[in-house]
Amino acid sequence: MGEIHSDPISTISIRRATVADAQAVSRIATRTFTETFGHLYPDEDLRAFIDENYAVERQALILDHPDYAIWLLEHDGEAIGHAAAGPCGLPHPQATTADGELKRLYLLPGLQGGGWGGRLCETALDWLERDGPRTLWIGVWSQNLGAQRFYARYGFEKAGEYEFPVGRVRDHEFIFRRLATACRTAK
Repeated sequence: MGEIHSDPISTISIRRATVADAQAVSRIATRTFTETFGHLYPDEDLRAFIDENYAVERQALILDHPDYAIWLLEHDGEAIGHAAAGPCGLPHPQATTADGELKRLYLLPGLQGGGWGGRLCETALDWLERDGPRTLWIGVWSQNLGAQRFYARYGFEKAGEYEFPVGRVRDHEFIFRRLATACRTAK
């Protein structure tokens, strides 16, 4: 899918996924990860990562868990992006299970810059703070400068680093954090 052009018939929407959407979540997670990052990994490592992390069964378990949520960005009913959120699982000594984490925020390549990533992000952040402000975390690939600038607009700051395994490859990732008292709105 290329650029999205507005017309009176075309609709773009964000909705929270349900267990019935596990296959659609698996498909868009696989597609966005592969199209964005797939060139970084040997095929065998990429396939193993996808099979483990984005399997339909795994997405169904996540969607059925009350502490996690996934949203789909859809264009005329076809998923073109997604966001996932839940308890923090990042390897940082100050992270706690009471903290929240934006686990994924992916749009198909070519769709960034239209405001939909921001809307997905705000939807996930609102959900993570539905019971009040709390410390939030995000893991960001060290070479994704655009994402780092994007999250900084939401009050996130670099708080650490770690290695993110995709098969035998270890990506250098940054850990970003926004304290419960930090700014909530993008500038």
